[in-house]
Amino acid sequence: MRPLPLLFLFVMSGGSPAGEILLQAPSDLQSAAKNAQPGDVLILPEGVFHDTPLAFHAEGTAEKPVVLKSANPGQTVFTGNSHLSFSGRFLRIEGLVFRNPGPDSEKVIEFRTDSRTPASHCLLVDCLIQAETDLPEKARESKWCSLYGTGNVVERCGFLGKTSPGTTLVVWLAGEGTGLHTIRGCYFGPRPKLGKNGGETIRLGDSATSGQNAGCLVSGNLFDRCNGEAEIISNKSCGNRILGNTFWDCEGALTLRHGHRAEVRGNLFQGHDLPRTGGIRIIGEDHLVTQNTLLHLGGEGTRSALTFMNGIPNTPSNGYQQVKRVLVENNLIIACKVPLTIGMAHDKSCTLPPTGVILRGNVIHCPDVPLMALLSTPQNWTWENNTLTAGSLGGEWPGLNLSQNPAPMVNQQPLSPQSTGPLWRRRN
Repeated sequence: MRPLPLLFLFVMSGGSPAGEILLQAPSDLQSAAKNAQPGDVLILPEGVFHDTPLAFHAEGTAEKPVVLKSANPGQTVFTGNSHLSFSGRFLRIEGLVFRNPGPDSEKVIEFRTDSRTPASHCLLVDCLIQAETDLPEKARESKWCSLYGTGNVVERCGFLGKTSPGTTLVVWLAGEGTGLHTIRGCYFGPRPKLGKNGGETIRLGDSATSGQNAGCLVSGNLFDRCNGEAEIISNKSCGNRILGNTFWDCEGALTLRHGHRAEVRGNLFQGHDLPRTGGIRIIGEDHLVTQNTLLHLGGEGTRSALTFMNGIPNTPSNGYQQVKRVLVENNLIIACKVPLTIGMAHDKSCTLPPTGVILRGNVIHCPDVPLMALLSTPQNWTWENNTLTAGSLGGEWPGLNLSQNPAPMVNQQPLSPQSTGPLWRRRN
């Protein structure tokens, strides 16, 4: 018998190109990762795997990351109390699905393998976490995706149907030099009202690290009916940028809860006049809020189109910083129930009114309602070149005048489930 060609033997034996490692089962991951070299690709088999813990550490390079992926995107599915933890540098995880995390699941994906070993410069892409059934009322608090380390990216991922307590995606900071994460192109799908604190969709930092410069970017994501609680995005650190996202029928607000120097630019809020749909809530110093479009928001109070909170004298880290030196420029507000709420107080301790705010070049067209709910007397406010159409001022403000103008055109188009989230899911 003539010998078979070497290539034919390679294919028949289930071989893979150099650098590709076909895992027979998820349990093979840890040992395979120990020997992985930069540029290696670890391939998980198709199938449904229940209560499966995955943890690995590897080191790639910027040019040659170590890759963990599904043999077929979207077809490697983990259920129940399955979770993934990884650490190292320059890793790429793609195409995995975590479906119906169990009631005892405290985590699903973590960018660390233990408290001292984070992941940095890693990419989570085209992955999906989805709950299709409601969990029991006493389900454990669960953070679906936790970012540690520095310079990580969550891109084109989907997070749908969370009913358990706990923030969907959290950035954890551990001192200066951590942060600089990017969350982009993701689909954050419907999340029902939790009924208590802890139902945020994204949290950037916490009160203990709120003075730290995190430098995170949240861009091009769709927040679709994210109704977990009053804070859709809870900004709790400094220097973050929230750009070009769509908030669609969300019963809450993008909240600058702690920290300073946030940039909120080019976001679209559409509420379709639904109660409790909100816009941007402002607390803290030196923020830039610009080029946002806020349409038909039916919320009031902390869920107004723009809410400026009062601060607490000598506030603790988990309190309310006074609003200072905020530039609100070139925003478009149309047909919202409460365009502006100024001086909102969380409680009686919040006595410091917003100060040093500049409103410049904004267009507000809400002809059937008052322009503002003026709850305290702000200090050193500047109004420049705004076009203000409203039923009345809503409070005494010497020198501030309304005008009657036609409704402006809205040019910004919303993001959709077909333009965000995993690529493989968009094709199905």
